[in-house]
Amino acid sequence: MNLEGKKAIVLGGTSGIGLATTQHLDDAGVTVVAGSRNPAHIETAKESTSERVSYREIDVLDRDGLATLFSEEAPYDFLVNCATGGERASGPFLQMDLDGFQGSFRKLWGYTNSVRLGTEHLPEDGAIVLVSGYPARKSNPGSSAISTVGNAVEGFVRAIAPEIAPRRINVVCPGVIDTPMFAQTGKARQQFLAQATKRMLIPRAGTADEVASAILFCLENGYMTGGTVDVEGGALLP
Repeated sequence: MNLEGKKAIVLGGTSGIGLATTQHLDDAGVTVVAGSRNPAHIETAKESTSERVSYREIDVLDRDGLATLFSEEAPYDFLVNCATGGERASGPFLQMDLDGFQGSFRKLWGYTNSVRLGTEHLPEDGAIVLVSGYPARKSNPGSSAISTVGNAVEGFVRAIAPEIAPRRINVVCPGVIDTPMFAQTGKARQQFLAQATKRMLIPRAGTADEVASAILFCLENGYMTGGTVDVEGGALLP
């Protein structure tokens, strides 16, 4: 599929994987509406995109706001949601704050909100892409909340695909990606990422651009739906 001249909405589209996706779509000649709940991220993102990209302040947990955005920006061809929905809980499950565990599911609720409210404005050849994460299928100790949410995202995509066909929906599963999601800086950041990836087949952190290219692949390939594309440096292998 030639993406030039298409229109996409990218939620969480001003930072990390979402910003890289916005930039790749922009480079491909796509008109992009990038949504973010963070005004500072919006201002920074504007410096790296062309006039084809517009920005909307939106929280994916705000159903009324999402419904308004989708209605005002329709028609569009693609919907990508990279938004995290909020903080993610980590640590040993038996010591975990259960409110924190439950709060990690804001990512899933943001995804279900966007798919439920955004799909009706997609054409029959439209496509949706969501983002999970490799702990969905290979969880390390301390990652139970992240793993459970990611597993739910991938299961949601498989469950929904038959219902929205012929519109397509797929999920991209990243590994450890060097994005602003990790707060460390300088040498501490380098050490953290090196430690996190040292046992992977590709022993380095991935880039947001590498994940964004997989998201575009899912949008371009008209023969994919209900699937998961792994971009995780071999993290899922023994």
